[in-house]
Amino acid sequence: MMMMMMMMMMMMMMVMMTTTTTTTTTMMMMLMMMMMMMMMMMMMMMMMMITMMMMMMMMVMMIMMMMMIMMMMTTTTMVMVVNMT
Repeated sequence: MMMMMMMMMMMMMMVMMTTTTTTTTTMMMMLMMMMMMMMMMMMMMMMMMITMMMMMMMMVMMIMMMMMIMMMMTTTTMVMVVNMT
C-alpha cells in the first residue's frame, strides 16, 4: 500500500514536470499533491493506529489540514479572479 502511494506520488511529480508551467495549473497540481500527501499520512496513521486517542488525534489533524486546504483554495481563487479582471 505504501509503495503504491509512493508510486502515485512519483507519477504526480512526473505529470507536474511535464505540464505547462502556467500559474493556475501549477497551483492546482500543488493542491493535488497536498491531497495525495494527506492520503498517504492517513494511511500511515491507520496502519499505526492502535488506540482511540490516536484516532482522535488523526481527526483533529485532518480537520486542521482541511482548514488549511480551504484557505489555500480561497487564496488561489482570489488570485485567479484578480488575474481575470
